[in-house]
Amino acid sequence: MRKMYSYGHAEKNQVKRQIIDFILYLKVERNYALNTQRAYERDLMRLIDFLQTQQVSHWSELQSDTLRLFIMQLRHKNMSSRSIRRHMSSIRGLLTYLVNQGELDHNCAIKLPTPKITQTLPGTLNYDQLLQLLKPQKTTRFEQRDITIIEVIYSCGLRVSELVGLDVKDVDLSQGFVTIIGKGGKTRHTPLGSSAQQAINTHLLTHTSTPLFVNKNSQRIGVRAVQNMIKKRALEAGIKINVHPHMLRHAAATHFLQSSHDLRSTQEFLGHASIKSTQVYTHLDFLELSKVYDKCHPRAKKP
Repeated sequence: MRKMYSYGHAEKNQVKRQIIDFILYLKVERNYALNTQRAYERDLMRLIDFLQTQQVSHWSELQSDTLRLFIMQLRHKNMSSRSIRRHMSSIRGLLTYLVNQGELDHNCAIKLPTPKITQTLPGTLNYDQLLQLLKPQKTTRFEQRDITIIEVIYSCGLRVSELVGLDVKDVDLSQGFVTIIGKGGKTRHTPLGSSAQQAINTHLLTHTSTPLFVNKNSQRIGVRAVQNMIKKRALEAGIKINVHPHMLRHAAATHFLQSSHDLRSTQEFLGHASIKSTQVYTHLDFLELSKVYDKCHPRAKKP
């Protein structure tokens, strides 16, 4: 049996320092979102653990065949193609960074094939299910907060990370807008629907903290807490599917596009950097059209 290789102390420190420097570069120079920074760091640390078993202690010793073995290992662990693509992106990014810093001669990951991703349509809710979620269920001090959270996510098409980052000062009820800090620290101003405005008004009658939404300890509410709240609320409302906050964002995008038929406006509404991210909702809209066609069009009916 081959003895497992381990880094020397100095070698391990150097490799970790290079990764930390790269993540700092993504934060300061590239303005990557915090979640992306953390994901890249996890991916690269997973690579380091693998390289330790392959007797590779310096990036200069890394070869494309070794990376292929790493990708194969990820596949054997049933990792999704999307996650593998992100791993490859983080590796390519790090090696390119090291080449640009003069710490590496070439990037051996450049020509590695990237796994294709099967395009899946996002899950969404219909309007009746949304109303079920918004229906008051119990008289607790957090009932109005929970209703307001759902109203704001749906009204503004927010990511849950954007919602939990909101402060009271970000909401302008006089103008009917909310200021959002989205992916990459980009700011956008999104209209608030009248129902969301009314919910926030009621919420603020008993709310004094700086964060717009807080937990039972009066601290800013977390992503996981919002996910659990919406899932539990859906079950109590009798909704038979697994509901999560992003489904409210998908519902908002789908309903917005179906009403406006304006892809660019939908892109701005969602805060997408690329129109390609928004185009998935055209497929959802087409599926709805197909259902109506099959049901109503004379030439779609069987004789």
